[in-house]
Amino acid sequence: MAIKVHVDIVSAEKELFSGLAEMVVATAELGEVGILPGHSPFLARLKPGQVRVQLSSEEMQVFYISSGLLEVQPQIVTVLADYAENAANLDEAAAVRAREAARCTLLQCLSDMECARTLAEATAQLQAIDHLRRRGRRSIK
Repeated sequence: MAIKVHVDIVSAEKELFSGLAEMVVATAELGEVGILPGHSPFLARLKPGQVRVQLSSEEMQVFYISSGLLEVQPQIVTVLADYAENAANLDEAAAVRAREAARCTLLQCLSDMECARTLAEATAQLQAIDHLRRRGRRSIK
């Protein structure tokens, strides 16, 4: 049996995951970070992206995170997200529409940070969906 780390993923609305994992990969502001059991403690801000929880060599769960904090301790990883959703529950068509609307708006007002954030979030959702699709675990809605 592989050594595992306890992982909690919660948003302001609900708890999405609580359990043991072999590895966690998250999208921090400075890039992707991989966490294994016994990792050195640290705290990082998360940007819109994925949190991938490797449960075993055959099973992985993927979550979309809008933003939040990642706290790592040697035996526990905690993700505190502003908004989070299991990637399998994301609406691909809605994410595509949001991305296109943000692109159009961004072209009209290049300095609008809200447009850029919406574009980043929609793109991150589509990346999470694409990751599941490449692993053969998602059918197209």
